[in-house]
Amino acid sequence: MTFLPTLKQLQYLTALHIHGHFGHAAEACFVTQSTLSAGLRELETLLGVQLVERNRRVVRFTPLGERVVAKAYDVLREADALAGLTRAAGKPLSGELRLGVIPTIAPYLLPRVLPRLRQRYPELKLYLREAMSHVVCEALARGQLDAVLLALPWDCGTVESKALFEDPFYLVFHPDDRRDPTPSVAPDSISDSDLLLLEDGHCLKDQALAACGRPELRADPGHRGTSLVTLVQMVAGRLGQTLVPKMAIDDGILEGSGLVARPLEGDAARTIALAWRSGSPRAEEFALLGEILGEAA
Repeated sequence: MTFLPTLKQLQYLTALHIHGHFGHAAEACFVTQSTLSAGLRELETLLGVQLVERNRRVVRFTPLGERVVAKAYDVLREADALAGLTRAAGKPLSGELRLGVIPTIAPYLLPRVLPRLRQRYPELKLYLREAMSHVVCEALARGQLDAVLLALPWDCGTVESKALFEDPFYLVFHPDDRRDPTPSVAPDSISDSDLLLLEDGHCLKDQALAACGRPELRADPGHRGTSLVTLVQMVAGRLGQTLVPKMAIDDGILEGSGLVARPLEGDAARTIALAWRSGSPRAEEFALLGEILGEAA
């Protein structure tokens, strides 16, 4: 009789691969560190190979361990799809749904969306993860998330997506630092000498520059923000000007700051979209979720 790895053992293995730390992996799996370690030893005994090199400072996967964990991601993704078949056959938007959201969307859209979802679909158990685009897309590919709410353009791998709405960009500046270009701003009038942008890793930075047709602009590397709120505070402190999406302005990010916001001329906008793995049995359910998100916006 052939004994096969359990899904729980594979979950332990992939969690360790993601976190690179036994304690953090155990927390992610909601088990004790000793339970996770024992499960991995059982897996190695079952397979008859060493998958992980252990020492006090670092966790390192063996070459064969890297190949095994890659297969483990595939197996867990297929297992999730199998469970999705039964979920999709039941009530729409009921049960568990793991949604990834990027930081430049989450605080501005979710407060409007979540009450509507709770009211219309009380049986939906929504788990949210806020992280940058490359992180949520990787988690989606690995089967750790069911869908992601992000801004396009962005390469999220092999996915299907539903465009929800356009989110235009505004130039935000201190009233004393720039002649008010009412009613709009020409993108070619923006100078990179005082342009403030988010730090590397945030898709909003490149999307804003591309949307306004100025991908060559480079902000001062000494003045980078970690969030839109930080950028607004920097502008209020007379450190420069920045580009902010309408979604954040509508939510009141400039309230009490005394700053001026003017739309950019042309079609300078990012596209807010919901994405999920291609071929997902829950595709119709995610499309329905997209419609609700679009309505709330």
